[in-house]
Amino acid sequence: MSNEDPGATAHAIGSIRLKVPTTLQQVPKLMRYQIRQYLQSRRFLALVVIIVAIGAIFSGVVFHFRPGFIFNSFAFYASAWGGGVPYIIILTAVFFGGDAIAGEFQNKTGYFLMSMPIRRATVYAGKYLAALVASLALIALYFVIILANGIYYFGAGAFPWQLGVSLILSIVYLSAVLGTTFLFSSLFKTSAYGFVLVAILFLIGFSLFQTLIYDLAGIEPWMVISYASSVISNVLNPVPSSINWGLYSTKTYTPFLGTTLIPGVAEGVVIMLGYFILTTVAGLLLFEKEEFT
Repeated sequence: MSNEDPGATAHAIGSIRLKVPTTLQQVPKLMRYQIRQYLQSRRFLALVVIIVAIGAIFSGVVFHFRPGFIFNSFAFYASAWGGGVPYIIILTAVFFGGDAIAGEFQNKTGYFLMSMPIRRATVYAGKYLAALVASLALIALYFVIILANGIYYFGAGAFPWQLGVSLILSIVYLSAVLGTTFLFSSLFKTSAYGFVLVAILFLIGFSLFQTLIYDLAGIEPWMVISYASSVISNVLNPVPSSINWGLYSTKTYTPFLGTTLIPGVAEGVVIMLGYFILTTVAGLLLFEKEEFT
């Protein structure tokens, strides 16, 4: 018969339990581990090469053909940054978020991860933040390339403050795209579905849906994220008073294109944040209910 004191044993067990990290401690650790995996993966290197190649091709084409926008810094940044960064965002979000959750089922790594004293919400948050940080690093690389071109054509001091606003709007858009990507990654247990569907949705689907809603129904496509993301480019206007900062859209007429709607900056931010909140919560709920069988 054991001579151990039951009270001492209970105290020892309680001490062990107290050493289990809290959720706030686990999220940064999981995020750092996931970022380390990204940095060591071929996909991160491939994305760096792709973005550098895009920047090199853009720089070479602009230098050789001298398009009209190189004579105006606002037009240059609206085209080079505002027109290009949404595609960079989609590319990075698909690469880092497409298999973030689905990969746990497909590669069977979730069996090990879920056996540890860690909540699924913690896993979800850690992976999302890691994908966000990795995507921001690559977007920063693209931003530096565009700035280098801007310095060459307009000088070191020709940085309009609207460019900083556009950068912030790009980060908001990135959070929304990643939220949608994680939702699809949670919906399927195969990574390929997440990659393909998100790419098709953001590159073709939303734009087509936006056109159909406005051209056929005559309704403002406020429910489409591609409509909201246009504020990234629209804010790069040389006349601040001409920028629509509000929660409403304005109509403009352009020859050959007809009447178009321009969302307000605040409206675009609300739509993108709405996508981020709804898709992130929905993705987490799906992940919570998925069975590792």
